[in-house]
Amino acid sequence: MPHLHEKIDFTVAVFVVKSDRVLLVHHRKLDRWLPLGGHIELEEDPEQAALREAREESGLEIELVGERPPTTGPGTRALIAPRFLDIHRISDTHEHIGMIYFARPTLGQLQLAPAEHHDIRWCTAAELEGLVPPMSAAVKWYCRTAMEEIGGDR
Repeated sequence: MPHLHEKIDFTVAVFVVKSDRVLLVHHRKLDRWLPLGGHIELEEDPEQAALREAREESGLEIELVGERPPTTGPGTRALIAPRFLDIHRISDTHEHIGMIYFARPTLGQLQLAPAEHHDIRWCTAAELEGLVPPMSAAVKWYCRTAMEEIGGDR
């Protein structure tokens, strides 16, 4: 995906939770365990990007967790707000503004995207500690928070 701007891009991260497990991928390029996600493309909004990234990276259709305000009208479409936002440095000259969503799977069969990931798996909170390579403290926190908030819903 080409950058929208040389200094900053907008991204989505999607923590999909099913039966007290969170879906993670072992990212091929970054060699890290991460949630589903990626860049928001020029022609899409954050919700569309989150749904597309989940489908492309896992084969799953998802529903985002959150509230959609009743403010849709002519020329306006209300969006589900991300659960969290962050900004993280990618290089000395480039940053990402990350929109962090929590979601549930609704349809589809889990499948690996081998061009992007070494592995894909559902993990319990206990299994987060044993991942190799180790997961960052920030990603673990988001995983645990997502599982606490929407864990056994389905």
